[in-house]
Amino acid sequence: MAHVPIIRELEEQAISDGIHQLVVGAVIEHEQKVLILRRPGDDFMGGIWELPSGKVEAGETLDAALVREVEEETGLTVTEIREYRGSFDYTSGSGKKSRQFNFNTQVSAVDPVVLQEHDSYTWAPLDAALPVTDAVKTLLQAE
Repeated sequence: MAHVPIIRELEEQAISDGIHQLVVGAVIEHEQKVLILRRPGDDFMGGIWELPSGKVEAGETLDAALVREVEEETGLTVTEIREYRGSFDYTSGSGKKSRQFNFNTQVSAVDPVVLQEHDSYTWAPLDAALPVTDAVKTLLQAE
């Protein structure tokens, strides 16, 4: 999985920056496309497309949270966390200052995608205009 020193460094920096909620995101690519999920309309930021992502639970490391969240949200199994891709900050629905740490992630198989928390998914071409937030666009363009 991800290298432990970078995980600890990212967590410590977030605490130092006054971040109250840690979130992880998975960049899962396949055939020049990236997996994105759509939030249900009645959810916080309903209707937006996002990377598979979620909150880090108390006592959980970033890499463990990433593996858990990918499986919970997509049914896919993470086999490797390749590298740290970058982060962005936002305010959560409950008003918490949050930081989402994103990692290039390999899965054992790209299908079937089984949604539990979202209402749709797509494999979006990386060279197209992606229907995601500006923060995710910037993250995906930074290669």
